Amino acid sequence: MRRFSRYPYDSGFHPDNVSSQRVSTVTVSPRRVRIAPSPTGMFHVGNARTLLVNWALARQSGGLLVLRIEDTDAARSRPEWTDGILRALAWLGAGPEEYEGPVAQSTFAAAHRAAAEDLYARGLAYYCDCAREAVEARSRTGYDGFCRDRGLGPGPGRALRFRTPDEGRTVVTDLVRGTPTFDNATIEDFVVSRSDGTPLFLLANVVDDIAQGITHVVRGEEHLPNTPKQQLLWAALGHEPPVWAHLPILVNEQRRKLSKRRDRVALEMYCDDGILPEAMRNYLMLLGWAPSGNREILPWPVLVDEFRIEEVHSAPAFFDLRKLRAINGGYLRAMAPDAFVAACRPWLTGPFVSPAEREATGFGILPPPWRPESFDPDLFARVAPLVQTRIATLSEVAGYVDFLFLDAPVSDEASRAKAAVNAAILPEVATAVNGVDDWRAEPLKEAVTAVGAAHGLKLGAAQAPVRVAITGRTVGLPLFESLEVLGRARTLERLAAAR
Repeated sequence: MRRFSRYPYDSGFHPDNVSSQRVSTVTVSPRRVRIAPSPTGMFHVGNARTLLVNWALARQSGGLLVLRIEDTDAARSRPEWTDGILRALAWLGAGPEEYEGPVAQSTFAAAHRAAAEDLYARGLAYYCDCAREAVEARSRTGYDGFCRDRGLGPGPGRALRFRTPDEGRTVVTDLVRGTPTFDNATIEDFVVSRSDGTPLFLLANVVDDIAQGITHVVRGEEHLPNTPKQQLLWAALGHEPPVWAHLPILVNEQRRKLSKRRDRVALEMYCDDGILPEAMRNYLMLLGWAPSGNREILPWPVLVDEFRIEEVHSAPAFFDLRKLRAINGGYLRAMAPDAFVAACRPWLTGPFVSPAEREATGFGILPPPWRPESFDPDLFARVAPLVQTRIATLSEVAGYVDFLFLDAPVSDEASRAKAAVNAAILPEVATAVNGVDDWRAEPLKEAVTAVGAAHGLKLGAAQAPVRVAITGRTVGLPLFESLEVLGRARTLERLAAAR
């Protein structure tokens, strides 16, 4: 399992208006909240959003964030996925000092069994031996209570079902959604334990939350249908339910729920793309909520201070990749120059993965097109300020500077065709720039401008074939600053080769 990159820098991002916009921390009782991912795959951006909201709620109330690893699905849970969860939290800034745990759900196994036995002993649950096929044959609307009064005890093939009240309603008080109300008659007698005694999610989750003193359960909207059942279990076990809050689902540009089979949802993918953890943190907090004053780029302490769970919208939140890139670009441009150079290093010097590995897994940083020994950190440092103002992600860096470290620029047919229009001026350009004594951007620009003017060309048309000859592309870093860094000998060599 690969590790998340831990970039050796501090962005130092402090918007000018932070001090004037910051508000005092809201005064509330300390909240005990939790994040409870399953170690069955990569850490999803939806899980990351849920983590950040819970973390903010704990911080602003002087409370505590609990990390529980829900590992009771033994067939799918793997230790390396747990390690991945911890690395994802650390990458986002939530290191071990920010939470209690991690605690494995499996450590509560005895409490799960005890709760199930208690429910059965008090007549609040009963055993059922109905096979799925039999249930479906009798009813199309779910379990019909066939075994409620058969008096079955525990035994092979017998699951334990909760006896849902026949009458009344279950009202869920939700900080995001108001008071969703469910008629108990529409809630089937749901299974709480399998025939082998292992609990299902509904019961285990409630028992764990009670044991860990969770006061607020903040999670994704997909769990809302489970909530009336869990609230009934809280009451049956003799406890007041927690405060509920169900965050809106994340959707793609087709407004379909984000799917790991269809969309880029693994947090590590964005790490590999060169999204900064600060930017990801900032962006995820804006999904379903917005700070006042039409502001978007805010440091984490300000987001924590201003966030209000009651202001979160219930409508699905669009996971907008373009907006994420724009916010990330804002953070990149705000970085100190030395910090930016350090942040770029993984995409310039590795560690890298092979194209085959990237194709197979979807993860990892691909090597740049130059030979490792060709990279010159001093040369890169000279152009880094030009790169910094142009990129949205760190993975774009190599594409802007490869011409400096390749023996010859690589161009495509479209670029060569565009350059060919005025390529006849290249010999004169070579002569003109070779005559420049002061090899700096401004004198070089004057030389090329003069050649273009002699042929009736504006600067843009005159520099187009020069840019392709030097960089292989029609767009990129400012041309004359690029010539200054590339140097006289290599510039003349490439102009000659292009002719």
